[in-house]
Amino acid sequence: MGRVSKYPVEFCQQAAAIVLEGGRGVREVARELGVNHETLRDWVAAARKERSAGPGALSSEERLELARLRRKVAELELEKEILKNAAVFFAKETGR
Repeated sequence: MGRVSKYPVEFCQQAAAIVLEGGRGVREVARELGVNHETLRDWVAAARKERSAGPGALSSEERLELARLRRKVAELELEKEILKNAAVFFAKETGR
């Protein structure tokens, strides 16, 4: 898992937009904003990927949230199954 960025998400998106929409070079914009040019290059690549995926595609934040929710659903389904089996067991025990 990657480390957490020290820059706000909005800043990263706006910096990438300056490069993509302004027709300026990554190094030039990075120097003006005071960020490493490789970092800005990564932001631009991520922005290009999101734009090429189309308007209906999930953002990286939405993908992370979806993965977290899927793990939670799997955990809750397992707990439900355990409780169902316990209820059956105790019903048999009290029925004797």
